[in-house]
Amino acid sequence: MRRARGTGAVTMVLAIIGGCALAGCAARLPAPRAEPPEAVPSRVASAQASVPPSPPASLEARGRDQVDIYAADRPGMLSPVVRGFRSLVYVPNSESGTVDVIDPETYRIVRHFTVGALPQHVVPSWDLKTLWVNNNRGNSLTPIDPRTGKPGRPVPVEDPYNLYFSPDGKYALVMAERNNQLDLRDPHSMKLLRSLSLPCRGINHGDFTADGSVFLASCEFSGDLVVLDWSTPSVIRHIHLGHMSMPQDVKLSPDGTVFYVADMERHGVWLVDAATYKVMRFLPTGRGAHGLYVSRDSRRLYVSNRGEGSVSVVSFRKRKVVDVWRIPGGGSPDMGGVSADGTKLWLSGRYNGVVYVFDTRDGRVLRTIRVGEGPHGLCVYPQPGRYSLGHTGIFR
Repeated sequence: MRRARGTGAVTMVLAIIGGCALAGCAARLPAPRAEPPEAVPSRVASAQASVPPSPPASLEARGRDQVDIYAADRPGMLSPVVRGFRSLVYVPNSESGTVDVIDPETYRIVRHFTVGALPQHVVPSWDLKTLWVNNNRGNSLTPIDPRTGKPGRPVPVEDPYNLYFSPDGKYALVMAERNNQLDLRDPHSMKLLRSLSLPCRGINHGDFTADGSVFLASCEFSGDLVVLDWSTPSVIRHIHLGHMSMPQDVKLSPDGTVFYVADMERHGVWLVDAATYKVMRFLPTGRGAHGLYVSRDSRRLYVSNRGEGSVSVVSFRKRKVVDVWRIPGGGSPDMGGVSADGTKLWLSGRYNGVVYVFDTRDGRVLRTIRVGEGPHGLCVYPQPGRYSLGHTGIFR
């Protein structure tokens, strides 16, 4: 999301808050509407040369309650591809048109360079070998070599607000926000292969089902979610959350059963059934709920509340907020990632020109680092995982 809409408070609903009766609160919240399926989701072919290593045994042979799609993301589980890479934090400054590179040990900026107009996110490639800066208004992707932290020659790509990769590594999925379409491109050359027009406005974030066959994406400007068979590509289902909604980041629960969707105007997260795509309920977190990040032990979800300068900690098991970390003096925590060892959460301060570093053990703000104007989708790299699904770091 480039700019927030109105800043007026929206009443929190579908939860018992203080003495508010559930029925009375729910009456104020329009029920989400799901349109009928348009197609049956296809399954990812099991025998393609580019398919990543087989999922952990937990996804195939263990009980449903023991499944963990993030089992390969534990501390120390770095792929051989990235083990020689220097640990750095890459910060795209949207308003400055630059990237600041921070040493996470010293908290100092060690490199600064100019990229295309309105850089939104820094995204690890599926094969983990390249970082891509999404220059949204500049209509280009700037590659960064994570071995050196240095940028390469920009590649022309129209409207790259955000970038994901199909689980088999075959496609780069460009979220063309202003064009209201999903562009499937070659993951290396970024040549356009096909496009899918969408029945919504402002596609921006998403995540995949546990088997990788379906992509759930948010459309912030129309308050919608779209369920996509990326391999066809086609729209399976269109879910309208209501005119007061502005859905943002999307993250699948460790057991693969629930999608969590941040809603910046409702000030919380939606829980969507990953099998039926039906909205289950709404969980209030804080004003301007925006980014979603999974802890290294797969027990907690960190929700950045950009409008109130806090991070809500959600228990996946309890499906409720169990802690709130507040930035002293307030702030605008936006997008980022968890450190490789899991002890720190790095978030950009979108409207304060800073980066926040939280201690995940007690929620303290360890450092506030001055960067360029409008810092957005920062990337902590490298991180554990076998391959990247995109955004600022969704690894499996």
